[in-house]
Amino acid sequence: MFHPSRRDVLMGLGAVAAGAAIGKQVPFLHGMKAPTTSQPRTTQPRITQPRITQPSTTQPSTEGNVMATILTKDGTEIFYKDWGPKDAQPIMFHHGWPLSSDDWDTQMLFFLANGYRVVAHDRRGHGRSSQIDTGHDIDHYASDASGVVEHLDLKNAIHIGHSTGGGEVARYVAKYGQPQRRVAKAVLIAAIPPLMLKTEKNPEGTPMEVFDGFRKALAANRAQFFLDVPSGPFYGFNRPGAKASEGIIRNWWRQGMMGSALAHYEGIKAFSETDQTDDLKAITVPTLVMQGDDDQVVPSKDASVLQAKLLQRGTLKIYPGFSHGMMTTNADVINADILAFIRS
Repeated sequence: MFHPSRRDVLMGLGAVAAGAAIGKQVPFLHGMKAPTTSQPRTTQPRITQPRITQPSTTQPSTEGNVMATILTKDGTEIFYKDWGPKDAQPIMFHHGWPLSSDDWDTQMLFFLANGYRVVAHDRRGHGRSSQIDTGHDIDHYASDASGVVEHLDLKNAIHIGHSTGGGEVARYVAKYGQPQRRVAKAVLIAAIPPLMLKTEKNPEGTPMEVFDGFRKALAANRAQFFLDVPSGPFYGFNRPGAKASEGIIRNWWRQGMMGSALAHYEGIKAFSETDQTDDLKAITVPTLVMQGDDDQVVPSKDASVLQAKLLQRGTLKIYPGFSHGMMTTNADVINADILAFIRS
């Protein structure tokens, strides 16, 4: 199997074509037909159809009790979801760029049905949170997440982050979760740490001109750029023989276009230039590191492999043939492995 370098795949991402071939969505709820695929699979634990209750009346919300939100110290309104029994062990999900908490729908339904309290929030400038013009950096991302955790008083929590959300988890756990004794375990899925950008200390990283290309494409035609990414490398839909899932592509586009162009533009600097080596070294809780070896966005050898070496209690799982968006396209496998890790 071809294992692309960070430079190769991100150069490809910057030049994705709208006509690329795309692949199939996998089911995630019990009773749905399993996918036909040549990729490795594990048996999904039996789950029941979830019954979602209304949020507690003690949660703050916007007028009409439509959305639950918190207000940060700098006046940013952060939207969040909080489903399930409030005395159950909480799992908090942290989404990737440029998406929203909706990207975790598959996992939230699965873990809710398995008896957990599930929480997810929209990062500042993303989804339904405020389109503020400041604070689009890893420090603010982690601080905002901590604000949700403290408001809901989540304890003994598992924090799961994908891509940029993995960087958010690493900073949150190291700076807030562990010192406050609120976190039990962490899961990093195709996460950005320790550092994406090529520097003197990180010679195998991605050159700045690649990220400049992202910014140029976003500024010129964000709507088209946000079609090209999920249609091509994000889910591996550009691979030979892959078939389209129009729903996955449209859902990615929908989430991206809900957010602020400015937050997305400045977020590129956050996910590409933030060195999180010290965050990883500081994490002492058990941490599951998961990534596909055909990730064309954040190649595993420069991300998950290094994460596992820096973490004090890291467990590395590499999935042959899986893409950057494997939690969507291979949800049955990923959910089962996360559940096993949590229960271990």
